[in-house]
Amino acid sequence: MTPAPAPTEGAAGLAGGSRVPRHVAIIMDGNGRWAKQRGLPRGAGHRAGAEAVRRALQAAADNGVEVLTIYAFSSENWRRSDEEISDLTALMRFYLERELKTLEKERVKLKLIGDYSAFGPELVERLNRVVERTAGNTRLTLVIALNYGSRAEITGAARTLAAKAKAGEIEPSSIGEADIAAELQTAGLPELDLMIRTSGEVRLSNFLLWQAAYAELLFLDILWPDFDERAFSDALQAFAARNRRFGGR
Repeated sequence: MTPAPAPTEGAAGLAGGSRVPRHVAIIMDGNGRWAKQRGLPRGAGHRAGAEAVRRALQAAADNGVEVLTIYAFSSENWRRSDEEISDLTALMRFYLERELKTLEKERVKLKLIGDYSAFGPELVERLNRVVERTAGNTRLTLVIALNYGSRAEITGAARTLAAKAKAGEIEPSSIGEADIAAELQTAGLPELDLMIRTSGEVRLSNFLLWQAAYAELLFLDILWPDFDERAFSDALQAFAARNRRFGGR
């Protein structure tokens, strides 16, 4: 059996010498409620949420976080109205063009997880172009989950391993946690250290279920468009204050 890699604590970072998580994931929730509170259309909430992404990305880079993963569009989001889905995809196109220079300037590498082919060839081409142009950047990796669902990801890994076993490439009895992790879309990234969800909801919503096994979870009442550099810094301080035992005493 291949042994699973041991979870690692956050690396020593820039926030006053405290421990900074290597890998932070965010469930960005609350755009619609933010807009409703202000009597605005939901699209305005998504645009404000996109600005919050920019702030979080800058804060992550400034604090020495290595990987920031954001839940931009879940596989369940297709249940939303056609108008809202259209607004979201149009927003992605706009920000891909606008933020490419920022990603290059800040030396941010873009990685995509999920079946983003569902968004159509034109948007897929734009996404792939940004991935290619930022592939050599090393300051921070921004992982965007598009049409992503963790159960589907784990199911896909199981099917891949089953096919390898059927072909005689591996022995079923030899399959371990590390083998499953290697078939996930996050393979090669640092272990997830901190998972943040905004808007007061307390659930993972099919996001990084395998990866979150030993992550610290932080649920915030703040709506995503109001998430700023101070909120990110506070989250890092909360992480640094926790005692991560990974099942030990």
